[in-house]
Amino acid sequence: MNFLIAGGTGLVGQALINQLVKDNHTVYCLTRNYSKQNDTPNIHYIPWLNNELPAYPFPSIDIVVNLAGYSLNSGRWTKQRKQVILSSRLQTTTELLAIINRLPTMPSLLLNASAVGIYGTSESMCFNESSPLGDDFLANTVKDWEACAHNAKNYSIRTVFCRFGLVLSNKGGALPKLVLPYRYFLGGRLGTGNQWVSWIHIEDVVEGLLYIANHPTIEGPVNFTSPHPVKMSELGRKISSHLKRPNWFTVPDCLLKIVLGEMSILITKGQHVRPTVLLENGYTFKHTEIGEVIKNLY
Repeated sequence: MNFLIAGGTGLVGQALINQLVKDNHTVYCLTRNYSKQNDTPNIHYIPWLNNELPAYPFPSIDIVVNLAGYSLNSGRWTKQRKQVILSSRLQTTTELLAIINRLPTMPSLLLNASAVGIYGTSESMCFNESSPLGDDFLANTVKDWEACAHNAKNYSIRTVFCRFGLVLSNKGGALPKLVLPYRYFLGGRLGTGNQWVSWIHIEDVVEGLLYIANHPTIEGPVNFTSPHPVKMSELGRKISSHLKRPNWFTVPDCLLKIVLGEMSILITKGQHVRPTVLLENGYTFKHTEIGEVIKNLY
């Protein structure tokens, strides 16, 4: 099959592309950092977001994957950075839809990145794909992002909103940053420790995306989280135990808010999210226990 991927140079994109190439699929990757020298028989890099649509002779594309967007972890959420976070997602999605409109045939599926942040935060509620949506900056950003991607329905394309939890990998993302203090004997609790972490192993992200591609009845929002979320304190204990490092230090909420500003919500708040759609459609997670995941990745 032919895949068109936006945002393919990030953590999820690279893992997905590696698997697609192993499976002998062909990938067309839209990127700002274009270099034809990086092309292989199975991967073609195409420049985009340069004020005009790519004049590339695309073949028939079977599946489109949109992972593009300015990182939430890029710095304090100033008014200007908030605007960039939102506008980057809307711009890339709008341009991707314009590219789709020019394709020789319509793809059968759009897998659009999203986030469990759409539900807001809570220490007591359990969220699934049918839960009410939140009303903070992150929730509203994700709602606008999904609404923009929903326009793919105008082309009769099956559309799935992949609401990612905390993606765990040793090649990037949040986990190496969480592990680093423990390596220097400075590990400990972040915030109260009672905040839920709805996590997912990078392998289950890739496997879940491919599972959806092969199950045409799945559409709409899909939570990409392990069936067993953990409290932040439990995550710290598992890292501490596996690395044989102490878990002594505490970074209180107030200090995190001073250092990170509103962005501290990514650490101090959380939500207990269930992957109901994947489970009800028969997906079997490869990684469900946080202790096993830490051992697997480290």
